[in-house]
Amino acid sequence: MTLDSEALRAAMRAWSAGVTVVTAMHEGHKHGMTVNSFTSISLEPAIITISLQTSTRTYELVSKSRMFGLTILSAEQTIISDLFAGRRPEVEDRFADLQTETLVTGVPLIVGQRLPIPKTARSQHFAGMNMLFIAEVLAARGFGDGQPLIYHNRKYWNLAQLD
Repeated sequence: MTLDSEALRAAMRAWSAGVTVVTAMHEGHKHGMTVNSFTSISLEPAIITISLQTSTRTYELVSKSRMFGLTILSAEQTIISDLFAGRRPEVEDRFADLQTETLVTGVPLIVGQRLPIPKTARSQHFAGMNMLFIAEVLAARGFGDGQPLIYHNRKYWNLAQLD
């Protein structure tokens, strides 16, 4: 029996996740997308994983360059999340009005975000309609201060600290 994808999508709305933007560049072409399937796997060596749908431009650029950047968004950055999620289709260049920087990889990272992290993909594995990238973290900065951007049941949420 095959599970209906809509049933799984509805069930997964109960899972709350932080929001990131994955950026990539290859041969002068750059793109980025909002992603919430990001996990830290190991601190020594520093390894993370992301999952990208194989039909996206960001996937294509990461696949070719084997490099990507990842920026963890804060609660004040819902506009950036929506922009990179494609919810503003009238915007052709998602980077046009944003300040970007590069750390060690040359991949554009969004300035002023919580935690820009350049990565190099170590391996990739097909997982249904997605590609799972396991990547080495080459540089990172940030301290986890402030409110993270949380996505739950198709809405953005704020956290409340429990004592």
